[in-house]
Amino acid sequence: MRRIAVLNQKGGVGKTTTTVNLAAALANEGKRTLVLDLDPQAHATIHLGLMPGRSGPSLYEVLTQGLPLADVRREVAPNLSICGGHIDLAAADFELAGTVGREMILRDALEAEGGDYDYILMDCPPALGVLTLNALCAAQEVVIPLQAHFLALHGLSKLLETVHLVSKRINRELKVSGVVLCLYDSGTRLGGEVIEDLDRYFDGRRGTPAPWVDARVYKTRIRRNIRLAECPSFGQSIFQYAPTSRGAEDYASLAAELQGLAPAAIWVGGEKAVKLRAEDASAA
Repeated sequence: MRRIAVLNQKGGVGKTTTTVNLAAALANEGKRTLVLDLDPQAHATIHLGLMPGRSGPSLYEVLTQGLPLADVRREVAPNLSICGGHIDLAAADFELAGTVGREMILRDALEAEGGDYDYILMDCPPALGVLTLNALCAAQEVVIPLQAHFLALHGLSKLLETVHLVSKRINRELKVSGVVLCLYDSGTRLGGEVIEDLDRYFDGRRGTPAPWVDARVYKTRIRRNIRLAECPSFGQSIFQYAPTSRGAEDYASLAAELQGLAPAAIWVGGEKAVKLRAEDASAA
């Protein structure tokens, strides 16, 4: 089982879109996948067709009242389940202030759950508080959605510093798997320059004792696509809403890379016309 925190402290970079649609792509591949919505905005929950507060308890009750994850989990599609978020999660920092081991609550809940999942994806809030800390303590790896903008690189260093501290003091398994570029426009020179800067940054740290020593910039770029912006309002993933769109193609390709396959999926009417080749993604 791979436990992945999808994280960026900056909002509007495609974090929730990536969590939901990457999870849906993995589920379509037959991988049992669970989404944990740790964002008080509960956008991942809404994206997958549930209404916070009307679909039963949320992760708020898990973190503050010790409710088992099994009582929160809802199956929303074949192989795809979610433990929903709620606005009450915004109070978690305050309510857990005096709780010993508050950063370990989610990790302990996952260990008690013992679900037979292939992937657990955690949608983190755009802040480095107790909710994000719980995700980092429970995760094995971090995937960072990033826009190809110059200012986005400045926030990346602070985020990597936080991951480093957590890996050194609390969760030695934690590592940064890579950066996925979202809202990408291949027609701009800036996008290419940002990619070069990212490659240079990670290449310059190979061999260092840091959790991002093996991190990479994924070859798949999540292109700007109006269908990706539309599908949350219908409570559907991109594969349900527009399976032949560029957005579906991109997230299928990203899911292939994440699994170590060559990103060679082509989506036609919701079915793959070309099977993923079992090759290392670096060969693509």
